[in-house]
Amino acid sequence: MRVSEEKQEKTMMAQRFRGFLPVVVDVETGGFDAETDALLEIAMVTLRMDEDGYLHPNETLSANIHPFDGANLQQEALDFTGIDPFDPERDAEFEIDALTAMFQTVRREIKANGCNRAVLVGHNAHFDHGFLRAAVARNDIKRDPFHPFSSFDTASIAALALGHTVLAKSCKMAGIDFDNSAAHSAAYDTYKTAELFCFIINRYKDLGGWPLAGADLSDDND
Repeated sequence: MRVSEEKQEKTMMAQRFRGFLPVVVDVETGGFDAETDALLEIAMVTLRMDEDGYLHPNETLSANIHPFDGANLQQEALDFTGIDPFDPERDAEFEIDALTAMFQTVRREIKANGCNRAVLVGHNAHFDHGFLRAAVARNDIKRDPFHPFSSFDTASIAALALGHTVLAKSCKMAGIDFDNSAAHSAAYDTYKTAELFCFIINRYKDLGGWPLAGADLSDDND
């Protein structure tokens, strides 16, 4: 009986994603190789679920990052993002300081939502997850709240829901304002990705996709 009661007390967020808390992440980098190229910006947006089961962006966390010692910086990548890694006005932080602070917030949100751990949401999530994992390993961070390999990719779900994979176009198709001149900033792109993810999840709910009629929402630990 006690176990049953505990299951009934789980939040809707915990029920919706099988104990995972979606956290949207975006990075800006000095190249495409997570092991050798610099992490230059990182942002995260936590999500909340209202009493009716709809998702909304919650808190935005962002930091400009010092290139790690020996990091590769590809000029093509810097030209694309417009980032000057050595601009003193960037107010950059070291990877370990920025990630430690962000992870503390994510762990707090995991606990508040009755979840077990976070799962990264990203647009082409494999890229962002790879750079995040590399930074965690490089700095020997022990308490990474994110699942080590699972992620939710908004490029994939946008292809399913909207028929498009590009973030700017997908947002516009969903009725979400998108300023191309502000793109390629981690904070901006992360928030827009969060809005897109919430739109698709909420639209699926409105179409009757969740909760499934008669479904057992308890965690089966599979």
